[in-house]
Amino acid sequence: MNFTLLNTWADTLQPIAEAAGRATLEVRARGFEVLAKNDDSPVTEADQIAEGMIAAELARLTPAFPIVAEERVAADGPLDIAGDSFWLVDALDGTKEFIRGGDDYTVNIALIWHGVPVLGLVHAPARGETYLGAVLGAERRAEVWRGGRSQRISVRPRPGKVVITGSKSHEVPEKMEPFVAQYDVAEKRVIGSSLKFCLVAEGIADLYPRFGPTCEWDIAAGHAVLRAAGGRVHTFDGREMTYKKPNYLNGAFLAEGPA
Repeated sequence: MNFTLLNTWADTLQPIAEAAGRATLEVRARGFEVLAKNDDSPVTEADQIAEGMIAAELARLTPAFPIVAEERVAADGPLDIAGDSFWLVDALDGTKEFIRGGDDYTVNIALIWHGVPVLGLVHAPARGETYLGAVLGAERRAEVWRGGRSQRISVRPRPGKVVITGSKSHEVPEKMEPFVAQYDVAEKRVIGSSLKFCLVAEGIADLYPRFGPTCEWDIAAGHAVLRAAGGRVHTFDGREMTYKKPNYLNGAFLAEGPA
């Protein structure tokens, strides 16, 4: 693996993520049925179509790398992965947001390389935004695409008054409120899906604390974008977020720029 190859994969996958996003918009425009998975979480035709498009391209691009995708795991159970390098796909993160007609859902593709997220694409179809992060050693690329133009992004030095971002649907008030009380808070921005990582990566927010449960495919692409922009994701005792955990489940974490 080298950074040139990682960039090539990023450029190849950006139009795939955006095509999958257009497919979700088409499903929403024509109407859809909401089904329940085994864990009672919702799933739609849009989740399934977008995931199929992305998985097919990843299998073509890197046939040796396993693909851990949310709907596949829901249908077939956890994948038995031999190594620590694999793709994580959440083709529609924020299904509840999608169902209610909101704009904050995202398409997420991430490459985990030796246990670390090194490539991430977060595309927000209804917002017309695509965040891209690639990081390998000291080489980094972090950008957002809007209106066909790219702009470099970076975390910002932490100001005296911080901006904290949090979840629309999964906040845990009894833990969030004591956390927020530790800081002089200028604003709290509530937004859906993996866009919370992107707000920190773009220097719009400073802290994203998460206390509710997530799966690895929910956070990997946003984590990669944030790493590329100079930030980090870690547990509340300071350990870096790891991948390939049992059932792909994450504990509580904090995404942040430099203190």
